[in-house]
Amino acid sequence: MTTQEIQSLLGAEFDSLVSVKPKVPKSWLHLPGPDVVDRLFGNSNRSICVLHHLQRIYGHGRLANTGYLSILPVDQGIEHSAGASFAANPAYFDGENIIKLAIEGGCNAVASTFGVLASVARKYAHKIPFLVKFNHNELLTYPNKFDQIPFGTIKSAYDLGAAAVGATIYFGSSESGRQIVEVAEKFEEAHSLGMATVLWCYLRNSEFKKEKDYHLSADLTGQANHLGVTIQADLVKQKLPENNGGYLAMGKGYGKTDKRIYSDLTTEHVVDLCRYQVLNCYAGRIGLINSGGASGENDLKDAVKTALINKLAGGSGLISGRKAFQKPMKEGIKLLNAIQDVYLAKDIMVL
Repeated sequence: MTTQEIQSLLGAEFDSLVSVKPKVPKSWLHLPGPDVVDRLFGNSNRSICVLHHLQRIYGHGRLANTGYLSILPVDQGIEHSAGASFAANPAYFDGENIIKLAIEGGCNAVASTFGVLASVARKYAHKIPFLVKFNHNELLTYPNKFDQIPFGTIKSAYDLGAAAVGATIYFGSSESGRQIVEVAEKFEEAHSLGMATVLWCYLRNSEFKKEKDYHLSADLTGQANHLGVTIQADLVKQKLPENNGGYLAMGKGYGKTDKRIYSDLTTEHVVDLCRYQVLNCYAGRIGLINSGGASGENDLKDAVKTALINKLAGGSGLISGRKAFQKPMKEGIKLLNAIQDVYLAKDIMVL
């Protein structure tokens, strides 16, 4: 898609997004660029092998060497159950089709489960970077519970040729303390073996749902990001913010906040809210990739809009799954390419 086609697709929303002047100036941020691995990781404690795998991920696919990322994540066979996820397109019960979609769709990497990636590792691990998601929430325990548990070892991810490992922490949940310790230890092991690390920094607590769903508030998701980069995630995956004031809604006695977050660092505009998420990733030293969300009636428009918001805010890309794989492969490829076109558009710049 050209910029004109993106503008036509989004209509008046395009002008509303590109015309905002964020509270946090981009001069405060470390922005994506072709030299992102050298500039942002070269002076870190990451080993040569980790730098190699980061460069391999940033250097693959249609967005190669731009500093931006388009990743296909398909771990929903466990996270949301295989039937519920793949009934819309049963071809994806066969994990090889997940890899084919990522390759044909021009993605930087493919993220999936131990089982999916191991089943085709010898055929594809050298053709596209593998991101092994090593923990999941399983939904067969009755009654359902929401907890992330390890499904394999870091050594197993290394042995199947992974360039990176990924994990979810449910920040705010009663299990989050254990999850933080588990994931921090496994990220350290992954780094010691030369693999990069990606953290799904999700919030999960029924008390966060009040008059609004504060699982999507900029202040709470921003702090989740800050905890994620503290345990040395090399990339942070976060849901796009839809509101703010989660700390305020929870009331006194919960966490700590500062009124200047809401007056000096953010507004109600979604680009501002997303920029606050970037700011919490060490001011962009660690890249923020926003999730694409569930499939719906306007997937192409919604995906392009999310990518545009992420780019304008100073984010590093999009990790979109259901919008792509719950369609015929040609339509999924078209959607992934449309996301990438936002990041390739040289006349769409960080605000």
